[in-house]
Amino acid sequence: MTAAIVTASILVIGDEILSGRTKDKNIGYIAEYLTALGIDLREVRVVPDIEDEIVAALDALRRRYTYLFTTGGIGPTHDDITADAVAKAFKVPLEFHPEAVRIISERAKAMGTEMNEARMRMARIPKGAALVANKVSGAPGFQLDNVIVMAGIPTVMQAMLDIVAPTLKTGVKMVSETVRADAREGDVGTELGAVAKAHPDVIIGSYPFFDDKLGPNTNIVVRAREPEKLAAARADVEAMLKRVKAQMGAWKGS
Repeated sequence: MTAAIVTASILVIGDEILSGRTKDKNIGYIAEYLTALGIDLREVRVVPDIEDEIVAALDALRRRYTYLFTTGGIGPTHDDITADAVAKAFKVPLEFHPEAVRIISERAKAMGTEMNEARMRMARIPKGAALVANKVSGAPGFQLDNVIVMAGIPTVMQAMLDIVAPTLKTGVKMVSETVRADAREGDVGTELGAVAKAHPDVIIGSYPFFDDKLGPNTNIVVRAREPEKLAAARADVEAMLKRVKAQMGAWKGS
């Protein structure tokens, strides 16, 4: 019996990402983190601080995948509208969460700052959501159904992900192996496609790179959940490379 595959998507929220002012550092981190857990990241979207666009993306992604992780838009300013958008998507009210108010108030007091209207914005949580603790700066994220809302600041997001991870459903981890082709991608592309077609349960990708000594080269990455299928596909990749390079040598010698 095949284990269920657990899938995920990421929704990055913020004009600053789209303008290039802020360089995203969260997507790669989350992707590696989820892969290690046995969760397949299937899609990433980036949307501006426009409520209707956030809601549309939320509705599409949360229905398509097991989990939707959002980053950004839960701070104290007027354009931090992720909580508003999540509440609208789920058709629930946005309320001041008593525990969130307490956490943020205590943090403000400890820092010697005022618990003002801006900081209170961060205590607004969609009704029915559970808080996601923030051990870095206090203000929590939250989870509503399969939507996990996290900060955009990388250190805060990473801390929130550590809190959420033990609660997530996970699947069988994908195992990967890399075969160095010592050939150009164009030399092996057609034959590699045939190998991939013969192994439908295995993901086979080619990744060109430049070798300082040999010039253009290719890494072929084979990924699968079942070790025996991975081994069979790798063996066929290696056999294919041997055939292709032998043919290339014959062409050069003719």
